[in-house]
Amino acid sequence: MVRPIGFLVGLGFVGVVLWSFMWGLIAYVQEPPVPTAEHEFHLHPKEVAWSFDGPFGKFDRAQLQRGFQVYKEVCSACHSLRLVAFRDLTDLGYTEPEVKAIAQQWAIEAPSINPESGETATRKPLPADKFPLTYPNEVAARAAQNGALPPDLSLITKARHGGADYVHSLLTGFQDQPAKLLKEFPDAKTPASLHYNPYFANLNIAMAPPLVADDQVTYADGTKATKDQMSRDVAAFLTWTAEPKLENRKRTGVAVIGFLLIFTVLTFFAYKNVWADKKKG
Repeated sequence: MVRPIGFLVGLGFVGVVLWSFMWGLIAYVQEPPVPTAEHEFHLHPKEVAWSFDGPFGKFDRAQLQRGFQVYKEVCSACHSLRLVAFRDLTDLGYTEPEVKAIAQQWAIEAPSINPESGETATRKPLPADKFPLTYPNEVAARAAQNGALPPDLSLITKARHGGADYVHSLLTGFQDQPAKLLKEFPDAKTPASLHYNPYFANLNIAMAPPLVADDQVTYADGTKATKDQMSRDVAAFLTWTAEPKLENRKRTGVAVIGFLLIFTVLTFFAYKNVWADKKKG
């Protein structure tokens, strides 16, 4: 009795799915969706060859240090890095004294408590501290950014489709609205408080272009700081903040795959040896 009932329930479920599919298809044919500016002019991130791509990819430490410099001198004015500690910078090749100096020179002080009065206070960051928040809370951030909320960048390359490619494309994608867009969609003109960027989901972003000119920062290693170079470097740095153990994960994966391949070969030969003298049938 249970099987026929289960069959009928399953058949009814399949019927509902097919009916919904057909109804949606008919509605789509009769009234196709109206094209939008976002659908027509949104661009997918440009593909970039990164040193950390592929199963054997590794971070370029020099690039990560340059990317940190771009974050420190440009991005940190609006965006926090709350999940990263100063001492993690040793993974980029900085020495402990250098990390301590970076923490002490940080523009924003870390929250603390006065040991005598118990009142809240601030102090210079220590290597063990996480990067201090750029704004104390969301209300303060929105008040300073005309209602927009600058996202924390700790995990931005994992939170956005395209990862490092997206960050690089977004930073280099600011431009004037195409005349073709305004001709096809006159109501889609970018508001005065926003900025046109085809790599952003709705084409208009509150963030002003952060990289406005070549040599906006002066790299310590002498690398030419073009806008493209700076965007690549900070995108690589933000990939590291999102996946600081990426290299270890890849090494572990390669080792596991190698072990499984060897184990498979040994198992196959063991099977052949055990059953070699056994007749079929």
